[in-house]
Amino acid sequence: MSVVTNTTTIGAIEAPSRRNTELALLAFAVVIPVFAYLNVGLAIDGKVPAGMLGYGLGLTLLAGVAHLVVRKWAPYADPLLLPLATLLNGMGLVLIWRLDQSPRLIAKSIRDFGSFSPDAPKQMLYSAVGIAMFVGVLLLLKDHRVLQRYTYISMMAALVLLLLPLVPGLGADVFGAKIWIHIGGFSIQPGEFAKLVLAIFFSGYLMVKRDALALASRRFMGLYLPRGRDLGPIITIWAVSLLILVFENDLGTSLLFFGMFVIMLYVATERTSWIVMGLLMAVAGAVSVASFAGHVQARVDAWSDPFACAEKVAACDQMTQVLMSFGSGGILGAGLGQGSSDLIGFAANSDFIFATVGEELGLTGVMVFLLFYGLIIERGVRTALAARDPFGKLLAMGMSGAFALQIFVVAGGVMGLIPLTGMTMPFLAYGGSSVIANWALIGILIRISDTARRPAPAPAPNPDAEMTQVVRP
Repeated sequence: MSVVTNTTTIGAIEAPSRRNTELALLAFAVVIPVFAYLNVGLAIDGKVPAGMLGYGLGLTLLAGVAHLVVRKWAPYADPLLLPLATLLNGMGLVLIWRLDQSPRLIAKSIRDFGSFSPDAPKQMLYSAVGIAMFVGVLLLLKDHRVLQRYTYISMMAALVLLLLPLVPGLGADVFGAKIWIHIGGFSIQPGEFAKLVLAIFFSGYLMVKRDALALASRRFMGLYLPRGRDLGPIITIWAVSLLILVFENDLGTSLLFFGMFVIMLYVATERTSWIVMGLLMAVAGAVSVASFAGHVQARVDAWSDPFACAEKVAACDQMTQVLMSFGSGGILGAGLGQGSSDLIGFAANSDFIFATVGEELGLTGVMVFLLFYGLIIERGVRTALAARDPFGKLLAMGMSGAFALQIFVVAGGVMGLIPLTGMTMPFLAYGGSSVIANWALIGILIRISDTARRPAPAPAPNPDAEMTQVVRP
């Protein structure tokens, strides 16, 4: 007599989704800006601001909708990306509202334009549109690998977006920079969306060409130099970046696009020579263009010695006010609502909003905000490392690299490390194009992280592979 027993395959243990962790962090990401809003109101008027309830409910609603969509359609996504973006967006709304209360800025607006329109309500609307874009990305983009099919379409779309500000009647020249277009009653900065489309193109292109680009011709000073025939892509992107700098006077966008391509090229090939060559080309291009482009030269002068030209050039005067804002902030800052960064005047709530952080929250606040940005970059890089496909790795790394470059050029320009570039701090500064594009960026990173962390389906049981054990009495 024998007894035959069968053992069946047990499915893989499901990985935790971490959505409850995300929800708890989102609660803090909403509560902190609401208390900051209260702090500003008490500092300025000595009473609870009338709009605090509406602000708190609006931010809670936006965060709640985003969380429910992630819980339903991206359950295995990174739990930190959404709370960090919500916190930065909420604090940006507080800082913009704080500057709206400045009597100096109100008087200047009435003197220049005949009326004053607060920017905080408009920024709340732009944030809602950004959340809608975030939701749309997660609902429509079921698998990020689908984007690889549109590699060269993305290239054409990016070129169109970059050329739109040069179209007569559509583009607008704002203080020397041609980076805006006017559609109806709205102003749009196409370059903010072009960086996302270009990241898709770079990822698809480098995934196919990375083996050829990784080949070296000879060794020079410890670096493996690329072959001459493989220099075409980087020279082309360099030339396009210089054209943007020359015709649109946009130093920030030029640096961002070229830097993003060099970062992705290094990730794809693992050749340090591309980084060195990219840095040399960027410096050579910027120096050559600055020698004849007056707009770029003015920003270099404002960076090198702003106090020498403060009485003659408006950019120098702004830079002196920015530096004094950081200096007066000290370690802990003057307190929310108690600074004088409104003396900066034009673009105080957009290009120079980080100066308000430095003055009212001090060095401590600056480091905290940079830490939040660094965490977003770290989670993006972690997502790239966890991605199972090369396209996803390059796309996540490219978008994280572009985000990091933008933080560096904006914070570095405002703090005097490099010349001003005209770009804005993501989520923090006033501007619809920036906040909408960066919410789309967060949506794509969340989709990639969900795909990377999602457990592989358990294989179907195979009857032929069942183990048979004979037990004899």
